[in-house]
Amino acid sequence: MTHADFDVIRRLLWESGTWAFVGLSGNPDRTAYQQAELLQQRGKKIIPVHPSRAEVLGEPAYATLAEVPVPIDVVGVYRRTSQAGAVVDEAIAAGAKAVWLPLDVIDEAAARRASDAGLDVVMDRCPAVEWTLRHRK
Repeated sequence: MTHADFDVIRRLLWESGTWAFVGLSGNPDRTAYQQAELLQQRGKKIIPVHPSRAEVLGEPAYATLAEVPVPIDVVGVYRRTSQAGAVVDEAIAAGAKAVWLPLDVIDEAAARRASDAGLDVVMDRCPAVEWTLRHRK
């Protein structure tokens, strides 16, 4: 099953407002930081979700998705594949509208659970690359 639908990717990149990045630390060398910074620069509200951070990219961080006090449009799952399923389950429980699993984070069972719960799913895709490819309206 593919989770790279052109229309879903485009909608999430252009129409979503709030992205929670699970695994977002303060390390600018990490992919999650770079992707969150890019989306923040493009007008998205970034919510860092990391148990040991107080703030990232000028935004308050939360230890879990359940603690995020605002509606979440997209959950970026910046954890290892072995941990992705648990994060997807948290995203479903938190009422997120979509989950985005970046390059090389592939969990078909978790993607199916998210889809079955009504969430949009993008998997094995990079927001920065997709932004460049899909930037043509």
